[in-house]
Amino acid sequence: MTDTARTGTVHLLRHGKVHNPSGILYGRLPGYVLAGSGQAMAEAVCRDLAGERGAGGRIDLAYLAASSLVRAQQTAAPLVAEFGVPLVTDDRLIEAGNRFEGRRMTARTTTGELLRHPSKWPWLRNPLRPSWGEPYLDIAHRMLGAVYTALDALDSRDHHGAGRDAVLVSHQLPIWTVRRYLTGHRLWHDPRSRQCAVASLTSLHFEDGVFVGVSYREPAGHIAAVDDPEPHATGITPDDPTADGTLEGTADPGGVEPSGTDGPTRGGGRR
Repeated sequence: MTDTARTGTVHLLRHGKVHNPSGILYGRLPGYVLAGSGQAMAEAVCRDLAGERGAGGRIDLAYLAASSLVRAQQTAAPLVAEFGVPLVTDDRLIEAGNRFEGRRMTARTTTGELLRHPSKWPWLRNPLRPSWGEPYLDIAHRMLGAVYTALDALDSRDHHGAGRDAVLVSHQLPIWTVRRYLTGHRLWHDPRSRQCAVASLTSLHFEDGVFVGVSYREPAGHIAAVDDPEPHATGITPDDPTADGTLEGTADPGGVEPSGTDGPTRGGGRR
């Protein structure tokens, strides 16, 4: 072990825009692929990290991982091609579980469904956990495990020193949850306060294994997040070719989550 053990930056990359004309909460359902705009976002992030657009120059990419969901794998594909780093599939990076998965998520439809089905009322009994999905603390712990696996991989490189980088392709709620965990904020929050746009980079900085800060960028922010289908642009075959794309498992069912007051400035929530 060297003096720079577990020193580097872990970039949490949210996947690009998914084709989503029907507004379904897709969560972990298979087969939901990037829209054409999402493909363009993935390419834009890759160019940025390669130093073609960003001010920081080319990153020293030593480790690349993504969740098994096809939208994450597609977002990682340009980085594999550009940097020649193998892609590790790590489902500690997967989308959060959600009981409302597969439903259209609007305040009207969600409230109506709950009123018609009293058996589902317990799903909303505890918004602090939350009772409708995977506990926030469980999400934070699994994401933190993936982050430290990436840091350990940096130590296995033949060279050492500051500036080494890892990229983990994940999803909005897991990224936002581990960020809040590391920065000492409570985990329950108003979903509208999340600073985690599609194809955004939440960069976690570590020195000797200690978290020292976070930075956030939207290198694909100039690309409109529109529902233009282009499911096979990366050559990755979706699990279900009939799927039309849906919302991530990040919505507040029926507006029941308490409003947060300690989150970052609202914005960056483009789908």
